Amino acid sequence: MSLSYTLVSDGSSDRMLVPLLDWLLSQHSARPFRPQWADLAWTQPPPRTLADRVVGALAMYPCDLLFVHRDAEKDSLEDRRSQLESALSMLPPPPRVPVIPVRMTEAWFLFDENAVREAAGNPNGQEPLSLPLLSEIESLRDPKSALTRVLECASGLPARRLKRFRPGVAFHRLATLIDDFTPLRVLPAFQALEADIAKVVRKNAWA
Repeated sequence: MSLSYTLVSDGSSDRMLVPLLDWLLSQHSARPFRPQWADLAWTQPPPRTLADRVVGALAMYPCDLLFVHRDAEKDSLEDRRSQLESALSMLPPPPRVPVIPVRMTEAWFLFDENAVREAAGNPNGQEPLSLPLLSEIESLRDPKSALTRVLECASGLPARRLKRFRPGVAFHRLATLIDDFTPLRVLPAFQALEADIAKVVRKNAWA
């Protein structure tokens, strides 16, 4: 029997987390999960608080498991986690898992050179990409800008044609091209996410 999960995220670009969550679930459960991204942009009035967003998402995208994404930004992982738990503590089931990349989601996609080149439409390119070291990813000031620059470089396009390059499309293509997120297991924020997923899978006998 398949299960479903819903991702509530800060913005539309964070849909790129879905393949990453699929991979993590597959590491801990043999059950198939059907992903849903909660698109709340068209709701009126727009939800003002995180709790309102979650309630709206569950009404429109009912699920067995809920992922709630927030970037840590200037807060520590621990502080952002506490904020999430406080905001969601009074809400009803289903079980919830916080997804908290340090800084921004895009940091978790800056490690696979081959996938970056293919997502940029130039899989055989030779341009040096200068990808950050994994140990540096969580300290990047602006991962979204860093990923944009890397993809533009990987495209090999001249400046005139680069104006037509669509980073958002490349972001989502990159997410689907990465088939192994194992390298991210050295990152504390990713470790916390995987530990939470493993825990909820065990607790609900979804293994």
